[in-house]
Amino acid sequence: MRPLKKKLTIAAAAVNAAAIIGAVVLTALGSSAAKAQSYNYAADRWSSSEKSEYSQISCFFSPDAGFSTNSAGGVKNTLLSALKTVSVEPVEGVDLVPDAYSAVAGTATVSGDASGRSEAELTAVGGDYFFMFRDFRLLSGSFFGENDLMQTGAVIDRQLAWNLYGSDEVAGMNIYINNVKLFISGVVDTPSTKPEKQSADKTPKAYISYYAAGLIFGSASEQGGVSDTDTAVSEFRKVTCYECVVPEPVENFGYSTVKEHLATEYKGKISIVNNTERFTPKKRVKALKKLGDSVVAKDGIVYPFWENASRMVEVKLSLIYGARRLLLIIPLITALCLIVMGYRLFQRKKEGLKKAAADGIEAKWRSLKSHMPKKAEQTTEKES
Repeated sequence: MRPLKKKLTIAAAAVNAAAIIGAVVLTALGSSAAKAQSYNYAADRWSSSEKSEYSQISCFFSPDAGFSTNSAGGVKNTLLSALKTVSVEPVEGVDLVPDAYSAVAGTATVSGDASGRSEAELTAVGGDYFFMFRDFRLLSGSFFGENDLMQTGAVIDRQLAWNLYGSDEVAGMNIYINNVKLFISGVVDTPSTKPEKQSADKTPKAYISYYAAGLIFGSASEQGGVSDTDTAVSEFRKVTCYECVVPEPVENFGYSTVKEHLATEYKGKISIVNNTERFTPKKRVKALKKLGDSVVAKDGIVYPFWENASRMVEVKLSLIYGARRLLLIIPLITALCLIVMGYRLFQRKKEGLKKAAADGIEAKWRSLKSHMPKKAEQTTEKES
């Protein structure tokens, strides 16, 4: 091989190796960034012991959309009816469409039995699966659900627990919000990933039931406050986030059904996300054309911090997987060039190869004949 040709071959091999290694590294980085936003994997957590395929769908509404707790029930009923038409029936004891809904209720001053006080962002949560969707890391205590007898529990984050009591082992302790007494059901860790920290700001978080939100923000509490949780108050009904896990008897069943049910009625006031597909390389590379839409909200929707964090990761993954595709073009072009070169070489050497093959067959035959017994050889010649 000529020296120049040899150098070019070595350089091409090095470039291709570097491109493949770079693509592998980018794949690992993308996978790690996606999995860190664990709220998008509720379908995997729900279906971990099932053979069926599920998808996770999230709907975000503008504050003036008018979507309520009753509306959330309507979406679930629509999904159940649609599943029934394709012969997917619920199994006894298993929720066919686990769902949850929530809304940021506001910011309020929270105090405890000790001297600690703190501002906190309050989120009203409904359904039995809100904390399954969030995948919060529970530090102490337990989560609450819609079917719990006591609806005055609150899940608070580590920062709020330390501000009030100087510890995160405070499950069962009391907190007071607008003169309403609640108890701490559990304590969760504060946001850990960089996108979550950037989206969540530094205000401590508390998650309360819709019943408790009614006590705190309902008309009775506005008229001087209540401490008796049996006192009738206006219900808190606003929902700005609805999410569900849906069986997928056919591809894109959950997303299509939800979109058909809600998109027209709440046009311009809703954003529907298929969490199960949002981080796939194909989806993210395709989204490069509309990269700005993943960052700039133009619909008046105020997204919760976990969704804002995921939208930031979408942008990052679009760039990562876009760069990976560019790197993979190099070995692809090289492979095509080798195929073309191989084909051309074959065409040039085709006649020679045929002759060599024929000569080889003839030589093999002569060798076989030379090793045959004479009687067998005579028989063979006679037959010939």
